Amino acid sequence: MTSNICLHMLFYYITSLHIISTLAHSDNYIIHMNLSAMPTIFLNQHSWYESTLSQVTPTNNNFKSTSSKIIYTYNNVMNGFSANLSPEEHEALKTSHGYISSIPDLPLKLHTTHSPQFLGLNPYKGAWPASDFGKDVIVGVVDTGVWPESESFNDKGMTKIPSKWKGQLCQFENTNNSSLCNKKLIGARYFNKGFLAKYSNISRIIVNTTRDTFGHGTHTSSIAAGSRVDNASFVGLANGTATGIASLSRLAIYKVGWGPDDVASDILAGIDAAISDGVDVLSISFGFNRIVPLYENVISIATFAAMEKGIFVSASAGNGGPSFNTMDNGIPWVTTVAASTLDREFHGNLTLGNGVSVIGFSCYPGKFSTSNFPIVFMGMCDNVKELIKVKSKIVVCEFKKGTLANLVKPIQNLIAAKVVGSVLITNTIQIDEFSLSSAIPIPSIIINPKNGEIVKDFIKRTSYSSSIAKMSFKITSFDVRPAPSVDFYSSRGPSKNCPYVLKPDITGPGTSILAAWPTNIPVLDFESYNKFNILSGTSMSCPHIAGVAALLKGAHDDWSPAAIRSAIMTTSDIFDNTNEHIKDIGTGNKATPLALGAGHVNPNRALDPGLIYDAGVQDYVNLLCALNFTQKNITTITSSSVNDCSKPSLDLNYPSFIAFFNAGISSKITQHFHRTVTNVGEGQTTYVASITPIKRFHINVIPNKLVFKKKNQKISYRLSIEGPRMIQKNKVSFGYLTWKDEKHVVRSPIVVTTHSFNL
Repeated sequence: MTSNICLHMLFYYITSLHIISTLAHSDNYIIHMNLSAMPTIFLNQHSWYESTLSQVTPTNNNFKSTSSKIIYTYNNVMNGFSANLSPEEHEALKTSHGYISSIPDLPLKLHTTHSPQFLGLNPYKGAWPASDFGKDVIVGVVDTGVWPESESFNDKGMTKIPSKWKGQLCQFENTNNSSLCNKKLIGARYFNKGFLAKYSNISRIIVNTTRDTFGHGTHTSSIAAGSRVDNASFVGLANGTATGIASLSRLAIYKVGWGPDDVASDILAGIDAAISDGVDVLSISFGFNRIVPLYENVISIATFAAMEKGIFVSASAGNGGPSFNTMDNGIPWVTTVAASTLDREFHGNLTLGNGVSVIGFSCYPGKFSTSNFPIVFMGMCDNVKELIKVKSKIVVCEFKKGTLANLVKPIQNLIAAKVVGSVLITNTIQIDEFSLSSAIPIPSIIINPKNGEIVKDFIKRTSYSSSIAKMSFKITSFDVRPAPSVDFYSSRGPSKNCPYVLKPDITGPGTSILAAWPTNIPVLDFESYNKFNILSGTSMSCPHIAGVAALLKGAHDDWSPAAIRSAIMTTSDIFDNTNEHIKDIGTGNKATPLALGAGHVNPNRALDPGLIYDAGVQDYVNLLCALNFTQKNITTITSSSVNDCSKPSLDLNYPSFIAFFNAGISSKITQHFHRTVTNVGEGQTTYVASITPIKRFHINVIPNKLVFKKKNQKISYRLSIEGPRMIQKNKVSFGYLTWKDEKHVVRSPIVVTTHSFNL
């Protein structure tokens, strides 16, 4: 991280997390055991694991030290434990009775006054009243904790905690029964044993509490299910009423984030506890920053168990865009969420001496003089000594390439020179303007090259004494067009974990999202404190989808996680507020489903999707079998010693399609996809298919008409894609299959690309 550029605002890693980045590696492992192999003499799993571990521990170690090696025992996400082991102990353990597999305790990264309104949520009609604002649905947030005193977690007007809640703990400030929990924040637990085992020499600065010391968890949890708070703002910007997507849902917080690298064993323990506690929805805004096979990925393993229990899981896609193949959490049984912009921006105004005004991005929160100041153009602002000479003026800088790396040094120079104000001319295609402007602790406005030419021309044509301008700030603008757009940072598919399932699934608001924030953590680099903060990333879009899932669960308690995901995907929007196809800021072109997923979430339409694509445990097992995983690999994921691989299939019953063709192959190839849809609408209806054509591909669906006689009836169809004799390498083409009856539009994306993406 570079000083003065607030990368935690751009890629959401808190600056204070640096403290452990250089500490020594520790050998923590997650061990998967076969529960059926446990001898009957043991009263519980933990005692069996202790005994097993004692047999591979050197004889000079006593039983107490063996016991202390165990970090967690897992009962829901898997049957097994995590432990701190030497390489020799780890190898010896592999020969133990009941041992299945082990994986290293790998690090993971942490990947709204207006967003509910932007999504069309209305208190008088649609998803909010139909679900009673998600009343009594329990949303679990696995993150960095929570700031319980925030107004976003007040329980005014909430009824008693539902009996389905099995949680007992509210862990704050070294107590398990803190009074800081209430009818909104019904549970709070922390998990740091893995972190402390890995970084034992900093244990003295870790406090055993669910209290959020980074801000990330407070922000995400209030997005998903925060209570209504009037007069919320970010130091004068985005004034309004803040509310979570499912404001009457309950929140259960599982703190697993303690540093720049969250530890896999802690995350596994947090999700294990969430399953035991009885959550309905999980929000997970972190992932590996490397490619990890599904059978070594703790999120994959833990969420499979959650899916089996009927828990919907929303997971962030990652912030590695705009390149393809940067997807995190491309897991078939979770809903993977990309990030988009809102139709709201924060502006500053530059008024030149000739009366011409130029609008640009700014979130400078301080006061600024209404007087005119001299204005001067200083090129790339790469000479701090020259900048000091003009520090009493508004300094204009220009950057030909709008990348973060090109701006770091010039902005450092502006800050060091203590200039009165600055104007940055840049093509911001790969910069989150809010994050950049909020990271500059001097009055600053970011303008595009077109407006930059106006400013430079004024300075050039005006005498030195007449080159004056003034700046104004704290301008919140709405109905910005086009919106939404997929933002540049949002990770793109295909998923390297499982490319045969199109990912991401859905896009939600992720850029410049206002939500709750701890009052003792500065919101900006210049030590400003506030009850709310604005952040960007798929970490922010993920809890939006978790909140929407809570609304759907509240309205349709009998829907499976796959049914909820299907409803969200097939009813999503693919057009922006200019009636054009949603754009990809990273390319400037139409957003492909590898960036956008099925579309941008539309909660009200998801309430009544008409048809759903359902899937259960065996469907996912069939997929795992077709991926050529060994039985041991599959058992690691499913925690079942018996996995039926009699019908392996890559053709999961999913509301999207992705077909890979070999580049340069001369013969035509036809790929077939089989799907089954369930009528969740009312009574008899007929759906007719239409296909958005894809150039050089022939696509047909049989049958092209689905006649339903009753609710919950299932009908199957086949989609066929015939490929051309030649296909361009790395080419991505896409279209849509749409089923329509008199009331519903059920749309699924179709992507055709080459095997070169399947790395």
